[in-house]
Amino acid sequence: MPSIIQIDDCLVSSEILTEYFACDYGKCRGCCCIIGDSGAPLDESEPEAIEKNYPVFSGLMRPQGRAAVKDKGFFEIDADGDMVTPLVPGSEECAYTCFDGDGSCFCSMERRWSEGQGDFRKPISCWLYPIRVSHLSNGMRALNLHRWEICKDAFARGRRENVRVFEFLEEPIVRYFGQEFFRALKQCAGHLF
Repeated sequence: MPSIIQIDDCLVSSEILTEYFACDYGKCRGCCCIIGDSGAPLDESEPEAIEKNYPVFSGLMRPQGRAAVKDKGFFEIDADGDMVTPLVPGSEECAYTCFDGDGSCFCSMERRWSEGQGDFRKPISCWLYPIRVSHLSNGMRALNLHRWEICKDAFARGRRENVRVFEFLEEPIVRYFGQEFFRALKQCAGHLF
C-alpha cells in the first residue's frame, strides 16, 4: 500500500519513488497522443503559451487538428470541467498530434521545440506522465502515479533498466517543481530502498 510523503506544499505518493517507468516509444509509438477520453490537462498559463507558439508548430499538425483548434480554440473544457487540449472531433486524437512516415505519433509542439523553434515544449501534464498533479481545496497539490494499460511496456522497461518514475522524470520535475524539490524526492527515496 503506497504511503504519502509531504514535501513543501505537495503530497507525494510513495509509488513515484518506488515504482519503475521508462517510456518505450518503440513499442507504443506515442499512442498516448491519440488514445484517451479527453485531451491533455493544461495549467492555467499553458493556453497562452500554446497560442503564442502556434504559428511555429501548426504547420506540422494534420489538417483535422488545425480545424479542431480553429473551431474549439487552443483548449477545451472536458466532461470533468478540466481545461485540456482540444481533440479532433469524432476521435480521441489530440489536435496537436503529428505522425511520422511509419504512423508513429509525436507532439508538434515538442518537435518544433526540439528543433530550436518556439519556447514552449509541451503541456507539463504530458511531460510529467505518469505523474498526475491534482490541486487540492486546501491549496496543496497531490502527486500520484497514474497507471494506463497503454504504458505497460514503459513500466516493464523501467523495471528491466532499474529506472524509477522520479528518476525518469527528473527534467520535468526540476522544471515544474524546482531542483530542491527533486533533491527532497531523491532523499526520501533513499529512505525507502
